[in-house]
Amino acid sequence: MDFQDKEIIPGEILPVVIIGNGPSGICLSYLLSGRTPYLSPEVSHPNPLLSSKLGEQPHLSLLEQDLEYLCEGLEGRSSNPVAVLFDSLLLPDSDFGLDHSSPLDWRYEPERSVPHLVLGRGPPGGAWHAMECSMLTLSLANWMELPGLKLKDWMREKRRNVRNDRATPAEIASYYQHYVSQMSLEQNFACGTTVTGVTRQPSNKEGSPPCWRVTGLQRREGEELGDGSTVSDEVPFSLLAHNVVLATGTHDIPARLGVEGESLPHVCHSFWELEAAISRGELDQSSDPVLVVGAGLTAADAVLAAHHLNTPVYHVFRRSVNDPGLIFNQLPKLLYPEYHKIHQMMTQQQYQAPPPPQSHAHNLQTSPSSSSSSLPPASSSSSYSGYLSFPRYKVVAFRPDKKCVLESDSGERTVLQISKALVLIGAHPNLSFLRENGRGLGSYPEEPITCRRNPIDVDPFTNKVLGAEGPGLYAMGPLVGENFVRFLKGGALAIASDLAKRHRGEEEEDGEKYLAIDRFMDRQKRMKNEVRES
Repeated sequence: MDFQDKEIIPGEILPVVIIGNGPSGICLSYLLSGRTPYLSPEVSHPNPLLSSKLGEQPHLSLLEQDLEYLCEGLEGRSSNPVAVLFDSLLLPDSDFGLDHSSPLDWRYEPERSVPHLVLGRGPPGGAWHAMECSMLTLSLANWMELPGLKLKDWMREKRRNVRNDRATPAEIASYYQHYVSQMSLEQNFACGTTVTGVTRQPSNKEGSPPCWRVTGLQRREGEELGDGSTVSDEVPFSLLAHNVVLATGTHDIPARLGVEGESLPHVCHSFWELEAAISRGELDQSSDPVLVVGAGLTAADAVLAAHHLNTPVYHVFRRSVNDPGLIFNQLPKLLYPEYHKIHQMMTQQQYQAPPPPQSHAHNLQTSPSSSSSSLPPASSSSSYSGYLSFPRYKVVAFRPDKKCVLESDSGERTVLQISKALVLIGAHPNLSFLRENGRGLGSYPEEPITCRRNPIDVDPFTNKVLGAEGPGLYAMGPLVGENFVRFLKGGALAIASDLAKRHRGEEEEDGEKYLAIDRFMDRQKRMKNEVRES
C-alpha cells in the first residue's frame, strides 16, 4: 500500500512504526491489532508451576501480567526468557515431541488496538521470499507458524499430501503473506519501502513532544509501457513516531572473510550465485571443484546442490567435525537426513595432508589441477566420491588463476585449483539508517552489530534498546540473537506487553491529573461558598 492511502496527517505522530515485515513484524502487528491472549479455563498447562502462576489472575490478559514473574523457573532452547515463556504457552512440551493443546484463548478486543505501520522492502514475509525454494526448512512446520493460523492446516489446503513435518521456504513465505491477509492486517503494511534514516526528534515550540523521525523511499509503480512493463519511481517519505521497532532481520549483507582476492569474479557470497551458475550450465561433473566455505546450513545446502550435479566439492570450515557447537551435531538424524548425510561426508572424507618434505624448505602442498576428478588424498574408508572436507582450515587468499590458498590451524598451507568459490559464513544486518550503523547499541558497543557475536542489547522483558538515544526504541528477532521463528514471537509479546502497560500507565496518570483538577475545583467552590456565608 502507498502512504497516500493511509490517511497520515502531516505532523501526526504515529504510536508505533515497525521496520521490517518478516515474521517478527507480522507477529507484533497481530498483537497490536487487538488480538489478545488470555488463559483458557478449559485447558491447563503441563508445567504445574506455570499453570499455577497463570491461574492467579485469570481475568488479566497475558499482556497485562508480570512477564518476569511468569518466566521464573522456565527453561528452554532460547536465552530470552520471554521467548521461552511464549513458546511454552503456544507449543507446550514440543521439544519432547508432544502435542499438548495451548492454554491460550485468543480474543479479538479492538479497543486494545494500537495504531501502527509496518515498513518492508518486499511483500509480507521478508527474507523468506528470497530463500531457495526447494530445500526444506530446519524448523518443524508448527515451529514456523504464527498465532491464530495453523501452518499444517494451511499446507494441507495447498497440497494434497504433507509428507513430513517440514516445509519449503517458498511455502513459508506464501503462508506469511496469506497470514497478513487472513488476519486483516494489510492496512498496517506499507511494502516497497526502504528506510534511510531513524533519528531522534526534539520537542518543538508548538509543544510537540520528543519522538522519532523515520525517513526513506517508497517504490511506486507508474504508468504501463507499450511492451507491458511499468515504470516505477521512488517517492520520499517522512514519518514521526513515539515508538520505533527494529525488526529487519540479518540477511541483508553477506559476511566476508576479509582475505586477499575475495572480490574476484569467481568468488561468490550467495547461494543464489551458485544457482545462477548451475542454470547457465557453468558447473557439471567435468568442472574443477567448487569451494564451499562455511559449516552452517546454507553451506550444507550448497554442498548438496553441487553434489547433486556430480560437481566435485571442496568444503572448508574452521571447526572440528566433532565440535558440539557445529549445527549438524545438534540435529536429530531422523528429522534431518540430508544434513546428517553432509555431516557423514564431512567426517569420512577429510583431507589428509601429505608428509612434510625432507628439506623443510617450505610447507606448501599443491593439489593436482590438471583434472577436476583428481582430488587431494582423503581419509580411508571414504564412500562419497567427488567431495573432500577441510576441517580446521581457513582461507588465506584467492588468486586470479582460480587457485585458493588454505591454511590449517597448525600452519600448514595447501593450494587448491577451483572453478568457483562460495563463501557462506552468515550475514550481517543492514542498519545504515541508524547513526554509525547502530554501533553502540550492541552488547559490545565498540563492535558492529552481528546477530551471533554482538546482537543489539535489549531489556530481556520489554525488548527496549538499552543504548538508545531516547525512550521508545525496541528491537526484536535476529537483531537480538533470536534466529528461529519459534522464539522471535517472544519479542513481539514483550514489546506489545510493554506498550500496553505504558499506555495504561499514561491513562491512569491522566486520570489522576483530571481527578486532582476536580478536587482543586471543588475546594475553590467550597472556599467561595464559605466566604459568601461569612
